[in-house]
Amino acid sequence: MTEIIKSINGDNVNLSFTGIFYNKENKKAKEVGLCIEQELISKNISCKLLTTDEFSKKITFAIILGGDGTILKAARYYARYCVPILGVNLGRLGFLSQAKSTQIKEAIDCITNGCFKIEDRIMLSAVNGKMNALNDIVIKGDSFSRTSRLYVHINDNLVCDYLADGLIVSTPTGSTAYTLSAGGPILVPGLNAMVIVPICPHTMNARPIVIPSCEIIKVTSSRDKPVLKISADGQSTYNVGTDEAIEIKKSEYCAKLLLLNLEKNSFYSVLKEKLHWGLSWKG
Repeated sequence: MTEIIKSINGDNVNLSFTGIFYNKENKKAKEVGLCIEQELISKNISCKLLTTDEFSKKITFAIILGGDGTILKAARYYARYCVPILGVNLGRLGFLSQAKSTQIKEAIDCITNGCFKIEDRIMLSAVNGKMNALNDIVIKGDSFSRTSRLYVHINDNLVCDYLADGLIVSTPTGSTAYTLSAGGPILVPGLNAMVIVPICPHTMNARPIVIPSCEIIKVTSSRDKPVLKISADGQSTYNVGTDEAIEIKKSEYCAKLLLLNLEKNSFYSVLKEKLHWGLSWKG
């Protein structure tokens, strides 16, 4: 079959070397991966089953098996190579996934028939590009028993002085994750925006702020702590001295998520299905 598949809205996916990546800690993942491999081979698509420890820049399209954490890890790696990724949910929420393990054939048929689109999702960059995140950058003190005083500057203007357990800077993609749990708003994924959310602030007038993605955020701290801990997507961590300013801005890379035209796959449908959004409580 043709290796380059074009969707009805003009997006292309190159299937010439498809990687099927599974989280080896998930007992079901390899079994599902073998099913996907057989389905792709039946359509004469070159593919290879690999673990998430074997990401390679030679891959032209990546199918990721696991939960949102596995998809986030893949997105951070493949963003710099402009490789689209498809998430198959084997976890709990699976907010970033597009198909369940029971929808493998249907999902692959969607791709080969051009019933998909590729959505660019903005990412965040911190610590001079050493950290990139699709969901969020989180800043906390080195001690879980004490709060931190964090000063937030936007374009070199001091905007907020937070006494809080920490601070979240999130993309629209991450607004349904830790940010939502901390009281932040839900942002539609296509928005070019960032949201700043304090974690358990010690004041009633500290509220989340939504700003354009072109802004540059700098966070400084009082010097009563030796270091601040920064995490990207809750996975990679970095320590910064409190005498350093932490700069967070839109990354030069975008995650490319392949979205299928399966029923109930719109963002608003996923909100209802995964978070039971807008559904009245029935006693």
